[in-house]
Amino acid sequence: MPSPWPDSPPTQAHRAAYADAVPRSFWLDTLPERAPHPPLEETLSTDLCIVGGGYTGLWAALYAKELDPAREVVVLEATRCGNGASGRNGGFLESSLTHGTSNGLTRFPDEIEALERLGRENFEALARNVEELGVDAELERTGDLIIALEPRELTDLPDEAELMCRFGNEVELLDRDGVRAQLDSPLFLGGLWTRTGSAIVHPGKLADGLRAAAAGAGVRIHEHTPVRELRDRVSVVTEGGVVNARGVLLATSAYPPLVPAIRRYVAPIYDYALVTEPLDLGRVGWRNRQGVSDMGNQFHYYRPTADGRILWGGYDAVYRYGGPVGPQLDGHDPTFAKLSQHFFTTFPQLAGVRFTHRWGGAIDTCSRFSVFFGRALGGRVTYALGYTGLGVGASRFGGRVALDLLDGRTTEATALTMVRRRPVPFPPEPLRSAVIQLTRNRLAAADRNEGDRGVWLKTLDRLGLGFDS
Repeated sequence: MPSPWPDSPPTQAHRAAYADAVPRSFWLDTLPERAPHPPLEETLSTDLCIVGGGYTGLWAALYAKELDPAREVVVLEATRCGNGASGRNGGFLESSLTHGTSNGLTRFPDEIEALERLGRENFEALARNVEELGVDAELERTGDLIIALEPRELTDLPDEAELMCRFGNEVELLDRDGVRAQLDSPLFLGGLWTRTGSAIVHPGKLADGLRAAAAGAGVRIHEHTPVRELRDRVSVVTEGGVVNARGVLLATSAYPPLVPAIRRYVAPIYDYALVTEPLDLGRVGWRNRQGVSDMGNQFHYYRPTADGRILWGGYDAVYRYGGPVGPQLDGHDPTFAKLSQHFFTTFPQLAGVRFTHRWGGAIDTCSRFSVFFGRALGGRVTYALGYTGLGVGASRFGGRVALDLLDGRTTEATALTMVRRRPVPFPPEPLRSAVIQLTRNRLAAADRNEGDRGVWLKTLDRLGLGFDS
């Protein structure tokens, strides 16, 4: 069966639909104005310095204060807290710590029971923390809807349903009529609604709420304070000052790491998204407001917002030679055009709808697609990186585990192979770029060829790299 996506290039009408869109994350654009935290302009000493004011860093700061309210904690953020991946993602909150149960089962078969349980506990604790901290994150426990767009994908849905049930999830397998009763598109052939362990949130409000909670707990926050160097004792050097810390926790996502050895494990992959103007979601029958994704290797993700918009993202995953990261890469017109074309192919009944926001940003990808941990400088520095796009929930776990490793606490989580072992490193350039681009090409080819993974992808599977999303 041919691909559901058009062979023809996007039209001028597809481009016109986003021509006036604001080139900024909808989530960040809808936050209330606030005064920034001042940049660091002095030398100071502290118990704990956290580099990165996104989810991982803010959860770690809150955890540090929970353990010891008297502990001095400093957070350094290069721009504004939450302006990176934490404020630019799709707002999908999942209980999985391993980028999905299937990925976890493949990579950590001996630990999957514990990882699934810890993921459920983390998910529930996060929802509870959000309520207790008074964070208005627009959290909706609507579940997750996986869509089959091709007949071959229908055969995988029962196995996925069985796997979800095995770990205690409530699921509903949907045929063509059943899935179109949830969300109406002529492309949909079937689906799986996982009702538990999944929610949607406003990621910008979540990040900013955590920032406010951390500041309220006594965490000292400095924004617009990019870190330039990490020195042995440990000193964190910024443009305007120095922080001498007993311990440092790095939560830098896809940005250039301060520990050079980390570069081998993280590849910055750019993802892009569009958001529509407010509309009547009844036009597509979206009554239960689930988060949605399709089953292709190149897949789309989409979800409703609180005010009736549709966020539509994914498909392209753009890697550039050398892995640069910066605001100049947050726009990519070829991808926006393709996103627009695919949106109206999926929902022809929404012809004429316009997009109000378009943006992109780097995802910290690693070869196992889930967070990894490490130590540096004699154990006085730890890090948590590599979430690969499902970090909204896993970042709470990541921040806490990274702090436990820094403090030398032994927990069930710190004993896991997942925590103790790092992923297979990416090769250096130019081989890195060649491998990533070849893999992207072969994943797209698999989508065109009835899912046949071919020699290259099967070789990666045997090596334990297993690129499948």
